[in-house]
Amino acid sequence: MRHYKIGTVTAAALVFVFIFSLLVGCTSPATPAGTKALKIGFSIPFTGDAKEKGQPIGQGELDAMKYINDELGGVNGNKIEVVWYDTKYDSNQATTNAKKLMSDGCLLFTVVSSKDAVASQKVANENGFPGLVVFSSPSLTHPPAHVYAQLPDYGDDWAAFTKYYLQNIWKGSGKPKMALAIASTPTGYGVRDAARAAATDLGVDIVDIEEHTPTTMSETDALTRIQAKNPDVLFISSTPVPTSVILKNAYDLKMIPALTVGCAHASFTKALVDLAGPTVSQGVYGVFPTVSWGDDVPGMAKMTEYAKARHPEYIGNGDYITGWASSLINAEIIKQALKSTSLDILTKGDAAAWKAVENQGFLQVKGYDVQGLHGPVDFSNPLDKRGSKSVKIFQVKDGKIVSLTNWVDAPLITYEKYDWFK
Repeated sequence: MRHYKIGTVTAAALVFVFIFSLLVGCTSPATPAGTKALKIGFSIPFTGDAKEKGQPIGQGELDAMKYINDELGGVNGNKIEVVWYDTKYDSNQATTNAKKLMSDGCLLFTVVSSKDAVASQKVANENGFPGLVVFSSPSLTHPPAHVYAQLPDYGDDWAAFTKYYLQNIWKGSGKPKMALAIASTPTGYGVRDAARAAATDLGVDIVDIEEHTPTTMSETDALTRIQAKNPDVLFISSTPVPTSVILKNAYDLKMIPALTVGCAHASFTKALVDLAGPTVSQGVYGVFPTVSWGDDVPGMAKMTEYAKARHPEYIGNGDYITGWASSLINAEIIKQALKSTSLDILTKGDAAAWKAVENQGFLQVKGYDVQGLHGPVDFSNPLDKRGSKSVKIFQVKDGKIVSLTNWVDAPLITYEKYDWFK
């Protein structure tokens, strides 16, 4: 963020400065005089309806960039200048942000949410401005263009959970009946599309699909319709706040704990357990694409050190891990690009630089180990824009999110072959 020199000011002025710094673009660190900047951009929902996700992811991204610059000396001795804007979880603002980051001379941009990324996608693809999406949906990477996904998408979540459910939970005969409660955003539509493509082959019947808005206050009516279909399993793809509403309503209707409930990774974090409470969330399954806090992986100690010092409130929140890892991936992309592209070309931050970053950066990342924080990242297949292809299955037990599996591969679903997919 920008640094402010503060003397004797009122508390109100301090609050104003803080809010203003969130709502405008921020850069860090400042580029020393006489040097050229390697700029990357972040588009983050720090405020708005998804702030419970945007804030931990965004702070993880910014903290990791501080680590990269301060302790690693940047990338190959070149400091990275971060430019970021708040999307407010608003599509129009996300589109504006993408245009700003282009004009700011950023080499690439990272978007936190799939909803914001869909709004940025047209700008990125029309101009060849490469983008990385932390949480993705199939529509962002199918057909493949200039947007890349850090992690498996929400459709992959659904497929991985469904396989796990069939192999480890389902005890009945025939096909289990599944209902979907999905956000009316790409977060939900990614699951809808995956189910449409693969439910028959996997062996489940989708008996109902109910949509909700990110600001829903009650889903009792939708859940009553679902309850009438007598499903065996309910899969939710949304963000933490509406998912907590759904779980509380389902608990009041006595649908849970009798009904098996699974969640895609957009909502399945510590924030959901805090919002829904340990009783309501007890036994709920979820998919998430990172390791757990405290796991014995190379990147855990340094990330935890920074989180404790700068944002202890996010320790235990998987979203901080995804944000931290996304900055490591940004640095690796720049590192690869610098192997065969001059610094002079990259510091221009123009169309030629974007092309170089995509062809010599993104596409050269192959099997990159994100310090063990999630599955290895590989963008070398031009038809598969997902970086990591692995997820884990978790369950809430006594207020804690507990890992049930090792890494589960998420095979590529070729949505383009279906006439209904756009």
